[in-house]
Amino acid sequence: MAHSSSAKKRIRQNIKHRLHNRWRKSAVKESIHAFEGALAGGQGDQAAEHLKEVYKRLDKTAAKGTIHKKAAARKKSRLAKRLNKIAVD
Repeated sequence: MAHSSSAKKRIRQNIKHRLHNRWRKSAVKESIHAFEGALAGGQGDQAAEHLKEVYKRLDKTAAKGTIHKKAAARKKSRLAKRLNKIAVD
């Protein structure tokens, strides 16, 4: 248990930051899930719109430091490859 006031404050801050980070990660996962649903349904136009939303969420999450910038870029690249594969077929 923390004894100093600064350590207690740090604990309070960590709780808030953890909640914000969890919210951001779940928002990214929800948008990816919507993209995958449109992709599975064969709706290329809707999937492209969902991909824009995924890009936006990933960029914002990476900017806040919740996920690494290169991890966000890797996810974006992999999702774009999946969309392009459907467009070619």
